[in-house]
Amino acid sequence: MQKIPMTAGGYQRLETELKHLKSVERPAVIRAISEAREHGDLSENAEYHAAKERQGWIETRVLELEDKLRRAEVIDVSKLSGDKVKFGATVVLADEDSGEESTYQIVGADEADIKAGLLSITAPLARALVGKAEGDNVEVTTPGGAKAYEIVSVAFK
Repeated sequence: MQKIPMTAGGYQRLETELKHLKSVERPAVIRAISEAREHGDLSENAEYHAAKERQGWIETRVLELEDKLRRAEVIDVSKLSGDKVKFGATVVLADEDSGEESTYQIVGADEADIKAGLLSITAPLARALVGKAEGDNVEVTTPGGAKAYEIVSVAFK
């Protein structure tokens, strides 16, 4: 069984989603199926088919979340330290072309949100950063072409 690294915040978000699916979404879809059954012929009942499809999605997601939470290896980022980039690090990068700075925290794949500055450990940029230190230059191939960055700082918050 392969462990899935994630931060405590990422674990909490998955746990919250699971509770919501079980306590809110699942009962709502069961009610919707029941109401749709009361409308008669199920073969031509679009509401029934939509509710059954939603129920299938919910049940699949519940199983997926339970599996991920069971295999989660929660890493307390506040207890990490060092000067090299690794899981949990918050990295400030400077684009070598524009000089524009951006900040990313290296997190598990399930908690990644690039708009929020959460970069998946499996992303090409994160893989290029791991093992590097402040002042190092990194080049990564992106869909838009090769990009070069300088690591401005590495911190664990």
